[in-house]
Amino acid sequence: MSEALTDENAPVGAAAGSPNAPSGGARRTPPAAQYAASLAFVAVATVLAFVVEQLIAAPNLTLLFVLPVVIAATSFGWGPALAAAVTGVLAFDYFFTRPLYSFRITSPSDLWAAGLLLAIAAIVSGVAAESRRRSIEARQAAGQAQALQALAHVVIEARPRGEILQAAAIALNQIFDAPAVIFMERGRTFSPVATAGAPSITAAEEEAARGSLATHAPIRAEMYPYDRSKFDVWPVTTPAGFRCAVGVDFTRAGRERPAAPERAVEVVVGYLAAAFAPK
Repeated sequence: MSEALTDENAPVGAAAGSPNAPSGGARRTPPAAQYAASLAFVAVATVLAFVVEQLIAAPNLTLLFVLPVVIAATSFGWGPALAAAVTGVLAFDYFFTRPLYSFRITSPSDLWAAGLLLAIAAIVSGVAAESRRRSIEARQAAGQAQALQALAHVVIEARPRGEILQAAAIALNQIFDAPAVIFMERGRTFSPVATAGAPSITAAEEEAARGSLATHAPIRAEMYPYDRSKFDVWPVTTPAGFRCAVGVDFTRAGRERPAAPERAVEVVVGYLAAAFAPK
């Protein structure tokens, strides 16, 4: 595979270590770690409850177990928050209601406190998780707009071909928080000419990119007959003979694969088509 372009083209992979192109998949906390952290928050709340139980009545201790739910919901979302809520109720029941060290509840007031804790924790976790989701979506939308704006400036300024291709790869990397690559056909050669997010490119990806250009259709990763390719690929062609394929590796993305990634990809493809259209 070619590692660089000459003349008007910029080096391949300039964005892989660039501050402008964050590597995909590095910031997402694994689900197991999210749930483990949520349980740890409950454990801390339980220790605090032991410290203050001599100062306040048992039903009031339930407020301490709401805090882990809020922290888990704002940090990780609904699932870990719900786990913290259920675990908090069980911890309160086992350690602070009579009979102690049992999941039986004999006091109506303790039963009411446990039920109220579960209800409040569920409501709080839902509200906090929804707030987190909206905040993430807003940040993602702002990041996508910024990435596309940067690409538009490069295209409008009619920068050299290599810079435009590299800017497109960086835009895809930033939009999806995933490794991105652009393959280009030049005569009889076909190779990656721009990358961002440190993609792992194999012959399977090149084959999928060739297939996308040959069929003039997008190709989904890990789908027959290109089931070994990890990249979703979209073709770009112009009447002037410019032919390239853009690819995104959603298997290494920092967040879940969007339901319709082609919407943002088509904008990037449109910029490339406009940049290399006949003048």
